[in-house]
Amino acid sequence: MHSRAIMTDDALRSAALTSKAWPFEEARKLVARYPKGKPNGEPVIFETGYGPSGLPHIGTFTEVLRTTWVRRAYEVLTGAPTRLIAFSDDMDGLRKVPDNVPNGEVLAAALGKPLTRVPDPFGCHDSFAHHNNALLRQFLDRFGFDYEFMSATDAYSSGRFDAALRSVLRHFDDIMGVMLPTLREERRQTYSPVLPVSPSTGRVLQVPVRVVDAEAGTIAFTDEDGSDVTQSALGGMAKLQWKVDWAMRWVALGVDYEMAGKDLIDSTIQSGKIARILGARPPEGFNYEMFLDEKGEKISKSKGNGLGLEDWLRYGSENSLQFYLWREPKKAKSLHLGLIPRAIDDYWQFRGRWPEQPVEQRLGNPVHHIHEGQVPEPATLPLSFSLLLNLASLPGVADKDTAWRFVQRYAPGTSAQTNPELDELIGLAVTYARDFVVPGLQRRAPTEAEADALRDLDAFLATLAPDAPADEIQNGVFAVGKQHYGQERLRDWFQAAYETLLGSSQGPRLGSFIALYGIDNSRRLIAEALA
Repeated sequence: MHSRAIMTDDALRSAALTSKAWPFEEARKLVARYPKGKPNGEPVIFETGYGPSGLPHIGTFTEVLRTTWVRRAYEVLTGAPTRLIAFSDDMDGLRKVPDNVPNGEVLAAALGKPLTRVPDPFGCHDSFAHHNNALLRQFLDRFGFDYEFMSATDAYSSGRFDAALRSVLRHFDDIMGVMLPTLREERRQTYSPVLPVSPSTGRVLQVPVRVVDAEAGTIAFTDEDGSDVTQSALGGMAKLQWKVDWAMRWVALGVDYEMAGKDLIDSTIQSGKIARILGARPPEGFNYEMFLDEKGEKISKSKGNGLGLEDWLRYGSENSLQFYLWREPKKAKSLHLGLIPRAIDDYWQFRGRWPEQPVEQRLGNPVHHIHEGQVPEPATLPLSFSLLLNLASLPGVADKDTAWRFVQRYAPGTSAQTNPELDELIGLAVTYARDFVVPGLQRRAPTEAEADALRDLDAFLATLAPDAPADEIQNGVFAVGKQHYGQERLRDWFQAAYETLLGSSQGPRLGSFIALYGIDNSRRLIAEALA
């Protein structure tokens, strides 16, 4: 049992002031923004945005997760109140029919309409946006995020954005001055910061707009049927173009912090300029790098080379995913299923270090942020995920119950009831091994020299008790290797053992593996290799 270091609030706050962990570095931007706290004790507002034209995905999870880490770091530094708004851009016009939904013809007939006015192709909600918003909330609730959901349609229609919309109309020319130089010539001809909703078709229009009366919120434009229309831009009768909308939202909601992907750097710059025109300071934040696939190419939903959240969680734990996403958010990261075993074992290694670490080191430990400073026990597991994978990859160990029998012999006293995290990992290892490891295994025949070494290994194992400890077995494995390969070629010995016994060029610590799999079972593996 680890003795946990004492960590008082004062010690934690003092360490956080100088911690190089990126959530604290980000949180200190907000401390600099409000040295004495936000006026009148108001909460600091964090925001994440979501476009409900598609289903929630791993990028949505990542942004909310990372924002939450910064939020918690700020709370440690200041003790001040905070809020997290998960904002859905559900008043956007539907631009194209997604490939992964049924009844595409239903959506095709509603192209251009706000997503909250597009029928739900699944037939279970009031609109396509309502369907995806419900999934988003279920998605966030599943992981216990503390957030407030906000709908763009509700905010526009209720008048919540009206004051900020009037400000946009008053500064219409200045905003055009920011945006027009960033556009291609043909786009400039039709660009407008304000997108009216057509009174005849209900579609969100990309047409030139003239401000008639900024204080009254009145605009004029040409409708799709060619008629001249003068109508209000308030109360949900118009919405704003993306970059202007983002800036207006920051102003209207008082957003203090929002991060975004590297692909939105230009949007962040232009929206920041517009926010200043509207009389507000843009929020703090940073641009995180994008995910790459196994080939190093940018993940794209249209290419179909992405990895879904459910894909990871089918083979890896939630903690392992959070661990992987915590590290170096400003560097491009590969995202594929081959990363999972290492991520799981690394998570548990860092978790094992946490109880003994001084507070300064704890704040740089990813598990501190994953568990919000309350890292659960046990700190370690009796065996690694990679060792479980090797076990689950062997003939006759194709199900969870069988794997548990091996584990309980290796680590007496463990059970699915008393060790739920170990139970989860055993199930994940069986699934991962079945789908990814076993199909690629191919045990080769040993060379004559390798066969001699394996015979000596078998002779050594024959001298051991069935419950011989892993360290004793490992010492014998080393002794055999030194005898046949010498100290300088031990790597060749282990590679030969892995390739002939396990069918892989690399593998676990052999002493631990043999102790887990059993002396007799391991001797049978050697006999099969020699045959």
